[in-house]
Amino acid sequence: MSLAAPTLAPAAAVKARTSYKAPIAYGVVALLALLWMPLRTPAGDTTFRLSSADDFFQIPQFALAAAPVVWVLVLVAVALAALSFWLTRAEKRVGLWLPVVFAVALVLAFLTFVGAGNASVIPLTSIATGSLFLATPLIFGALAGVLSERVGIVNIAIEGQLLAGAFLAAVIGSVTTSAYLGLVAAPVAGALVGMLLVFFSVKYHVNQVIVGVVLNVLVVGLTSFLFSTVLAEDPGTWNSRTQLPVLPIPVLSQIPVLGPILFRQTLLVYLMYVIVIALQVYLFRSRWGLRVRAVGEHPKAADTVGIDVNRTRTRTTVLASAIAGLGGAFFTVASGLAFGKEMTGGRGFIALAAVILGRWSPKGAVAAALLFGFAENLRTVLGTLGSEVPPQFLLMVPYVVTILAVAGFAGRVRAPAAEGIPYVK
Repeated sequence: MSLAAPTLAPAAAVKARTSYKAPIAYGVVALLALLWMPLRTPAGDTTFRLSSADDFFQIPQFALAAAPVVWVLVLVAVALAALSFWLTRAEKRVGLWLPVVFAVALVLAFLTFVGAGNASVIPLTSIATGSLFLATPLIFGALAGVLSERVGIVNIAIEGQLLAGAFLAAVIGSVTTSAYLGLVAAPVAGALVGMLLVFFSVKYHVNQVIVGVVLNVLVVGLTSFLFSTVLAEDPGTWNSRTQLPVLPIPVLSQIPVLGPILFRQTLLVYLMYVIVIALQVYLFRSRWGLRVRAVGEHPKAADTVGIDVNRTRTRTTVLASAIAGLGGAFFTVASGLAFGKEMTGGRGFIALAAVILGRWSPKGAVAAALLFGFAENLRTVLGTLGSEVPPQFLLMVPYVVTILAVAGFAGRVRAPAAEGIPYVK
């Protein structure tokens, strides 16, 4: 008589433990909003404006009773947090609509709270337009991070690529007196930095994080040296201001609300639209994208089916670096500014946070970058409205959201499996 060994349930059959991290995060934020905004909202109305001067027709300004509106919006956020708990307990899928509506409700509640009893008008369309413009370099940097990390290369050098793009765009635009030629030069500078990144990390297998940090320091030192010598000696020739003009798209730019936000922008922003859509489609709906993701997830398997892993990593990372360099043009030719030392201000590292928060997808990275751009723009708007809310609080919000996302409160976050691991055939 033989004793049968006890059978073990396969791993796939083991029921995953339900995570309440996201509902807890929603609940904490909604509770803090409930304890802060409704009870402190001053008496009076908040006036909003949607239209701009060039719209087809004007939407009249409207005023809302601040206190009731804040109460309703905050209670909507509380209800959504409770719904998130119920859906998680029932093991039902929480759609993307819930965090979107939750965020919109709290943002509108905050704007209503800030404008309560204030003589100023809250320009909703202008806030959205400024947020998109300020998010532009972050979107380019985040797209570069998504593309390079999907192929398995950790691109810490995004900051250096942005700065190099800003520098070369300013110099070429100044020498040729053409902002468009400066725009063309920006991705070349980013690609050069990307070539150095793949030269050391792919060919010689140097730690990618260390190479990225060194390249950032190299670009900062080189551009600062050239700025203090060549550019400072003859700024009229090498560092004058050239600016990309705003190119309103006929008819579309005159649509109320959407027109000024989406279709009254510079060429750089329109290029951003094209790159975002192209990367989203090609990365997940094409043979090229399948190869890129295969190299980032399982390079050995990709190699066995005939994909040249290191060549794919090299070409894709240089392309990603060129995209980041194009984003560097925002700081000079797109904004009409001369080049200044370290003018990117660490936005390359913020773009890396957007990559993680966006879960390594182009559309997710864009959404995360827009969050940062909105916080930065809102800080400026609140200063003009005379708000008592500390501007440092607004700068803190995106970073707190990023920490919560990385900690798993926004769901599962997993980098490509072969990220940062050199491939030796």
